[in-house]
Amino acid sequence: MAILKSYGACLRDSTFQFPRPSRADNYKSRRNIKWRSPQAAVVPNFHLPMRSLEVKNRTSAEDIKALRLITAIKTPYLPDGRFDLEAYDDLVNMQIENGAEGVIVGGTTGEGQLMSWDEHIMLIGHTVNCFGGSIKVIGNTGSNSTREAIHATEQGFAVGMHAALHINPYYGKTSLEGLVSHFDSVLPMGPTIIYNVPSRTGQDIPPRVVNTVAQSRNLAGIKECVGNDRIEQYTGNGIVVWSGNDDQCHDARWSHGATGVISVTSNLVPGLMRELMFGGKNPSLNAKLLPLIEWLFQEPNPIGLNTALAQLGVVRPVFRLPYVPLPLAKRVEFVNLVKEIGRENFVGEKDVMVLDDEDFALVGRY
Repeated sequence: MAILKSYGACLRDSTFQFPRPSRADNYKSRRNIKWRSPQAAVVPNFHLPMRSLEVKNRTSAEDIKALRLITAIKTPYLPDGRFDLEAYDDLVNMQIENGAEGVIVGGTTGEGQLMSWDEHIMLIGHTVNCFGGSIKVIGNTGSNSTREAIHATEQGFAVGMHAALHINPYYGKTSLEGLVSHFDSVLPMGPTIIYNVPSRTGQDIPPRVVNTVAQSRNLAGIKECVGNDRIEQYTGNGIVVWSGNDDQCHDARWSHGATGVISVTSNLVPGLMRELMFGGKNPSLNAKLLPLIEWLFQEPNPIGLNTALAQLGVVRPVFRLPYVPLPLAKRVEFVNLVKEIGRENFVGEKDVMVLDDEDFALVGRY
């Protein structure tokens, strides 16, 4: 109440003051009067974040730090472009059965960039409601707008997500001091993973920023895509890091101190990715998976993944534009990769198919 009273007094004291010449002034004197800028009202920051202080059943940052295999889960669609929750539930169940410990909901792989915020929060809440007791649910509530990031993170934790994933502001980039302020605005709400992917944002999150925000007890760690040298720089200082590059995650885990991986490939072969993260150094398994990983990322993610899951018959071949499937020749390559690695290692039970171009539906309105 005291804050509100001071705010009211601030507004009263800052009434705009414009010069008011008397009626006796002639035209010449009025013309010579200099306009004075009104005093700006300084509004105190009395916004309180919508967060709960109840901690009995909340997940701590330490719980998140222990995760080795986190899957950036795919979001499947119905023919009209709405979420296919039945297929989604099957995908998450397959992750749980094959040993994944966490899922990123609505990330780049899950096409959060193509969702409304209502869809986004609904999918986070649905995942928590159905699977929150079996797997950690990490909601991508980041944004290039701090206001949106705050609001989405409040909602995400309110519906029960265990942690938030936050990217640095993209396109409308800010200064390093702005990055710190952006992350400081969301870190108090709960366990947080910061995601550094300069190839998408156009801006690196440098160690100076990470070391500053790492003072927060809610920072669980960093999803780092710059490379293993950067990962080792952080792990040497006690900061938890997950590799964001599937092709580098084996070496990141076993040679550079990474805790694990936040993976795209585990959507397809979760059991093999778990073995890669838990079974010790295994260069032969890593070499076996590299051709699949290279195939997945020949076009921007999630184009390859969406195509592969449709070919495996675990999701409908429906794409939200602007994503389109890989061409026929690449789909034939995937069939051969599945045969080489072994169909039994991939999700689903149907035979892998090439699919015709006409089998895919591209949806621009949904």
